[in-house]
Amino acid sequence: MDKTDKCDKTDKCDKTDKCDKKQEQENRADEGDKPKPCCVCKPEKEERDTCILFNGQDSDKCKEFIDKYKECMKGYGFEVPSAN
Repeated sequence: MDKTDKCDKTDKCDKTDKCDKKQEQENRADEGDKPKPCCVCKPEKEERDTCILFNGQDSDKCKEFIDKYKECMKGYGFEVPSAN
């Protein structure tokens, strides 16, 4: 079977390959379109963590940093549960 006719699951599709939509989606899923939670919102996480470290988790002083971090994570498709 010629590679230009069809892709198999082990090969990634490129512009010269003719893949059906299902195979393209499987290949994209293998690569992981969504970034890892540890790799996004690093500045917001650092501000949040520093505030909590110096003021305590229950301090109202950190609410704005916590909310900013949650909004950032939400933008990447992650939901951060409440600490309560």
